[in-house]
Amino acid sequence: MAENKTLYELAKVLRSKNSGPFELTMDVIFDNKDYYNKVKDSGIITKELVCKLYNIEEKDISTLVFFDPAMAFKVTIKRPIDSGSIGETDVYGAQQHAPLMGVLIPM
Repeated sequence: MAENKTLYELAKVLRSKNSGPFELTMDVIFDNKDYYNKVKDSGIITKELVCKLYNIEEKDISTLVFFDPAMAFKVTIKRPIDSGSIGETDVYGAQQHAPLMGVLIPM
């Protein structure tokens, strides 16, 4: 039976940040080419997965891109509440990567 690992275990950097007042960006960066290729080739990182993890619609995803030279992928989504607005709880967007951490990748 194949072993699974989480993105948290595979990635060197897993972070989120502001991408302006209306968007959030999640960066997942690897320092191991084999891990990066396993994640990319698995087909698990999709817009459908992001929608499920963040409870959003596909139209709310502006970017999901793998960037081979950096061994990284980036996801940019619409903020559920504009940065700094009443009810917004993470003005810097620094806590929004958590749903990606537990994504399982078959090894």
